Amino acid sequence: TTYRELAAEVGVAASTCLDRVARLRRSGVILGDQLRLDPAKLGRGLQALLLVQVRPHRRELIGPFVDRIRSLPESRALFHLTGPDDYLVQVAVADAADLQRLVLDEFTSRREVARVDTRLIFQ
Repeated sequence: TTYRELAAEVGVAASTCLDRVARLRRSGVILGDQLRLDPAKLGRGLQALLLVQVRPHRRELIGPFVDRIRSLPESRALFHLTGPDDYLVQVAVADAADLQRLVLDEFTSRREVARVDTRLIFQ
């Protein structure tokens, strides 16, 4: 979306829109811009949600786990949850074999990971 399109949407001049957006950035209301990539066009056409239990659930284990998962190229989003599962991780991989490799090599191989429950994303 361009500033011109955004300005037309809210009914102000493009220059006014640009000034307002700049002010919102400076004040910290706008935290950044977001790119949306098509995982399939990047060779990662299969997406899944991984529900992960970390045991024991202690800060000294959680920090390195979160850092590692966020660093994975397959990782698209990571959420810390309440309830029986500790984390929800959205991943994008090439195919089922790649998903299996990821779960085995990067999740269940970690001693703090007690369980991984996998859900494929259809749409």
